[in-house]
Amino acid sequence: MPKETSDSGLREDSGSLPPQDPPAETALAEQQTEETAEQQRRLCVIGLGNPGLRYAQTRHNIGFHVIDRLADILNIRESSFVTNHYQATGRHGDWDVILCKPWTYMNLSGEAVILLMEQYELRPADLLVVYDEVQLPLGHLRLRRSGSDGGHNGLASVIEEAGTRNIPRLRCGVDFSAESPDLVEYVLSPFKEEELPHVASMINRAAEAVIAVMDTGMQRAMNVFNTPPTKHQDSL
Repeated sequence: MPKETSDSGLREDSGSLPPQDPPAETALAEQQTEETAEQQRRLCVIGLGNPGLRYAQTRHNIGFHVIDRLADILNIRESSFVTNHYQATGRHGDWDVILCKPWTYMNLSGEAVILLMEQYELRPADLLVVYDEVQLPLGHLRLRRSGSDGGHNGLASVIEEAGTRNIPRLRCGVDFSAESPDLVEYVLSPFKEEELPHVASMINRAAEAVIAVMDTGMQRAMNVFNTPPTKHQDSL
């Protein structure tokens, strides 16, 4: 949108001349700027995980499940494998949506993300990285515009390759059970039977949070989804 200029420095008697229409070339330039901004309504959602059946149902792969749920919601049925990741494209309103599953191992996720950024000429602000968070209770979500990797190797790889910490992210709580002495063993283990209803609810809410980012903006989405799930939501 063209920047508005303030008239607070003008005297009241300085308005004797009638306002003039901008030159045709200026109006055209402003129109092109608005059209370009409209065309750049893009969101690339990257779900982090590890490839292969061995890891498919583990806590570390919650990002992949959120991507699958988004594909269902957005009616995206086809994907393609490009070098080291799966990608698929679709639309939501006037947004272009790109879904991605890096098919590297978690610690190398950034290598897939940087290729995707180059292919689509994406800015870091166009990304939304979805991943598991052991420091959040099971079922809780946290949207953030930026921050450190918080000890998550997948996000650390993305930050390193992108060269900035200003990458929007959605953290999905998987908790860290005191019963498990080893963190790596814990995130690479499947959810317990009694946890599965909470996991399914969290996947749905995470997909809804992504949609809300497009529909209402990041701040409003944060206000809604950065709160503990209600008992009703947790039982869905």
